[in-house]
Amino acid sequence: MTIHQLSIFIENRSGTLIKVLEALKEANIQIIASTIADTAEYGILRIVCAEPLRACEELKKAGIAVAISDVFALQLDNKPGCAADVIKLFSEAGISITYIYTFLYGGKGILVFRTDNTELARKTIADNNLPFIAEGALAQWP
Repeated sequence: MTIHQLSIFIENRSGTLIKVLEALKEANIQIIASTIADTAEYGILRIVCAEPLRACEELKKAGIAVAISDVFALQLDNKPGCAADVIKLFSEAGISITYIYTFLYGGKGILVFRTDNTELARKTIADNNLPFIAEGALAQWP
């Protein structure tokens, strides 16, 4: 029910982002979605990609600080309000969202999020029959 996401710690200076992107390019790994949260000193680049385990290995070989975490990825209809409806279900279940990002893929909305209450999130997804993305499915979709 979860997928792997890469979290890459990069200094906030010229050339650090391209080092990550070039390493993935050289390994022929497709980035599906990414987001950066930054501070004055460093950034956290979060990536959903094809072959996340291999991507992690390749980045480590290149001397890049990277970690893998499990996140949820839900499929949404591409229409206004769908993300709000889903997040409301989690809120009503008492689930806090640590972070969230969304993107369109294959004409559908994809909502990626992390929570500190994984088991309750799994139950909420199952109880509400929410369509989730399985590991590896994004690389083969649509």
